[in-house]
Amino acid sequence: MTALLFTIIVLLGSFLAGFLGSLTGLGGGVIIIPLLTLGLGVDIHYAIGASIISVIATSTGSAAAYVKEGLTNMRIGMLLEIATTVGAILGAVIAVYLNASYVAVIFGLILIFSSAMTLRKKVDHANQDYSSDLAKFFKLNSSYPNQGIETPYAVRNVGGGFFMMLFAGTLSGLLGIGSGALKVVAMDNIMRLPFKVSTTTSNFMMGVTAAASAIVYLHRGQIDPTIAMPVCLGVLCGATVGAKVLVNANTTKLKMVFAIVVTLLAIQMIYKGLTGGFGS
Repeated sequence: MTALLFTIIVLLGSFLAGFLGSLTGLGGGVIIIPLLTLGLGVDIHYAIGASIISVIATSTGSAAAYVKEGLTNMRIGMLLEIATTVGAILGAVIAVYLNASYVAVIFGLILIFSSAMTLRKKVDHANQDYSSDLAKFFKLNSSYPNQGIETPYAVRNVGGGFFMMLFAGTLSGLLGIGSGALKVVAMDNIMRLPFKVSTTTSNFMMGVTAAASAIVYLHRGQIDPTIAMPVCLGVLCGATVGAKVLVNANTTKLKMVFAIVVTLLAIQMIYKGLTGGFGS
């Protein structure tokens, strides 16, 4: 395969990954890494490095819009970024020494979990019934615009959310994905934030988390510009188009089909990892 053909395939595949990822909320990394490893034979560590760069680009672009709209809770994001950043660096260091086959198996399992979380019915936890002492101390309680009305909400179990974010950050650094599903578990299920606030705040945090782990991959020489550039460009363009389509799209059936495809890719990643198809 020529370098030009490789670049075109990666660019088009990344565009599709970014487009579908923005519509389903899973992010482009869940498609990019299987595309590069299973489809094009790229070493999984270089695939993860390229995916991390794309996460930084997409998170930075969309986070600014969410902050402007008042959906993102900046205080919660800054607090939880401490945990995700430490976790991301830890995960990136672990990835250096972990057998590639083990990384593939872990990646496959997280893909299956993410697919299941995508299909889960969203429950809005907006309320002012109870707020934890830490939330009051750090002034995390806030409000967000909901159908033109400013809706207040209270934050619970800050400590539990913080430790879940440490785990989510570790997986982000290890696998090169945003770990949005785990972040939503932390903020939506544990801290009981409204889902609009949890998803937008998670998006705001992803760029910082990815940047922390990118330093380790860059130092190891596992971010190849010839792979990262078309991946980043394709995902960014795809996510931008997907965000515009999302406004008027009914994504219920799409999410189901996408979840099935991602699950099949996950099974293939797990199988190849268990049979030693990724080497060391």
